[in-house]
Amino acid sequence: MADFGLYSYQREVVERALRRENIIIWLPTGGGKTRAAVYVAQKHLETTSQAKVVVLVNKVHLVDQHYTKEFKPHLGDEYTLQPVSGDSEQKDFFGKVVKKSDVVICTAQILFNALTNMEETKHVELSDITLLIIDECHHTHKEGVYNKIMRFYLEKKLKGERKLPQILGLTASPGTGGARILKNAVEHVLQICANLDSAIVSTKNYAPELKKKVPRPMKTFDIVETRPHDPFGDHLKMMMQMIHEFMTLPHDFRLRQRGTQEYEADVVLLEQRGVKDGNRVLAQCALHLRQYNDALLINDTLRMIDAYRSLKDFYSTKVAMDGTDFFLVGLFQENQVELKEIAKNSQYENPKMGKLQTVLLKQFGPGEKSRGILFCKTRKSTRCLHDWVLNNGALQEAGIEAAVLTGAGNSINHMTQNEQSDTIKNFRDGRLNLLISTSVAEEGLDIPECNLVVRYGLLTNEIAQQQASGRARAQDSQYSVVAQKGGREERREHINELLEELTGKAIAEVQEMSPHEFQKKISELQKEAIIGSKVAEMQKMRRRSRFSASSVQLVCRNCFQRVASGNDIKLLEDAHYVNVNPDFRKHYKVGGQVAIERSFEDWEPGRIISCNNANCNKDWGFEMKYRKVALLPNIAIKNFALETPEGRVTVKKWKDVSFTVEEFSFEEYCQDHFPDMTTD
Repeated sequence: MADFGLYSYQREVVERALRRENIIIWLPTGGGKTRAAVYVAQKHLETTSQAKVVVLVNKVHLVDQHYTKEFKPHLGDEYTLQPVSGDSEQKDFFGKVVKKSDVVICTAQILFNALTNMEETKHVELSDITLLIIDECHHTHKEGVYNKIMRFYLEKKLKGERKLPQILGLTASPGTGGARILKNAVEHVLQICANLDSAIVSTKNYAPELKKKVPRPMKTFDIVETRPHDPFGDHLKMMMQMIHEFMTLPHDFRLRQRGTQEYEADVVLLEQRGVKDGNRVLAQCALHLRQYNDALLINDTLRMIDAYRSLKDFYSTKVAMDGTDFFLVGLFQENQVELKEIAKNSQYENPKMGKLQTVLLKQFGPGEKSRGILFCKTRKSTRCLHDWVLNNGALQEAGIEAAVLTGAGNSINHMTQNEQSDTIKNFRDGRLNLLISTSVAEEGLDIPECNLVVRYGLLTNEIAQQQASGRARAQDSQYSVVAQKGGREERREHINELLEELTGKAIAEVQEMSPHEFQKKISELQKEAIIGSKVAEMQKMRRRSRFSASSVQLVCRNCFQRVASGNDIKLLEDAHYVNVNPDFRKHYKVGGQVAIERSFEDWEPGRIISCNNANCNKDWGFEMKYRKVALLPNIAIKNFALETPEGRVTVKKWKDVSFTVEEFSFEEYCQDHFPDMTTD
């Protein structure tokens, strides 16, 4: 058995777990929560009859990381371990995998699917598991998948069932849940404890040892004076004003300051209003205003040329359908040359970029062995900053080898799982020394100690701040906040510091409660949660049966053409909403092949589909080939509006539609589409 080499503070925080109590381990990023969990798992396997350990993670890449880095080296010689994610075929036989394994490491969604799927090869009962380890357990709230799993647990507990797994949660910070006063922060921590049916523990006797093991970085606010002249931003605002004048704003609608998140929220609502009212002028102007607002936000954070390219990319795909489109496309084309010229003028460049360069050059240089992470808000930001680093002579001379790290996924803008793994490996091996990352690197990823962490143009909560700060773990490391003087980022960072302190006070207050008082409060919250969940489910069912499927029409969100009936839509494998009406084919055209890195049991992706009405070209989704026979349009509801008996509405997700979608029947589909085929 491998030697654990636990620190005294780790041994302290696992004491109650070794006594089979449900606990949440609260240790900072880099404090060794996962190693402590492996130790608990080993002791549990040694002392429990028919032990079964399941480790839940909230991101796919963490499955392999926990398996390879922690669980396999320490438990692999003695026990059967199995990593399972959406990328692996084992998920299709998850029930059998759990039966045959001592330890299973999987994404939470896979366990949730197994709890709800009654098929023998896939089904798992909570009573099959003896220890359930939940990584990043502060996500156990609201409608998160962790919380859905724990509701199964709580329902069984409240019914008096005894055969339930021991719970071990891991977190660097439960946060305050948006609370700004101690009483509400305590309520939030208690709610997390109730959701996990666990007490929260931290080191009391060995805090100095923990502080030495995980030193706090030196924090600096690298503040920039307000930009003296911004002709690029002024020109964009002038163009936005022309769009404001072109459309007629509803008398009860007000747009807030341009270049802010509030303005973005306003134009999102304005587009929905336009679609609902059948007012294409309003809807399209709102969509274009959002692009200009994005450009203003980029101009405020990145280079002018990045903001210009953002607009150029948007308009390069636009084809005019009517007078509104001609005006909007024409407005950009008429101003394009002038915008580009201003963007090239270095005297108007964003001073934040200069400050960022200074911060990086303080740590990086010829012969320096620095390693850093630059956190920014969006995938687009990471690409722009990477381009800036590659084309910046001073940064290249300093020996900066940078790469982008963003969340994995199947869309064209996401990294693949392999790309993500390769980037982290190259960073760990020293071939790269700067990661330009979205929040994906804040939480969970096994990234080596850094001596520089920069937060650039970010507005996040105290949990994200603590996790990002925890990445700067090398001795004498620096945590830099690059922000405008008196700006929102600087203010938010100071607020987050206060909220971090408030989190600590709230946890201390919860830990000081008597066992009786704590259990009484937890029981009350658990009963309320189960009742609330049942009420929400009833409301959802009521909403879903509000209209008959045949009374609802799907309308293209761009051109407002009616293209399908609600009863054309079927739910395939509890995941895909497909149109089974063969007449739907005449409403769309096909584009390029969809490339998805992973393969699926019963289906494969086909080509992108888009609206075929005149020059609409609105993306709708993609075709999928099911069981090598059925070619089914898999459509995203966000690309449509719904015409109901009570008017037109828009929804973001299929779960929010106001009619019941029936399950897809392969047999019925074959009978309707291939009547000559016979079935035995």
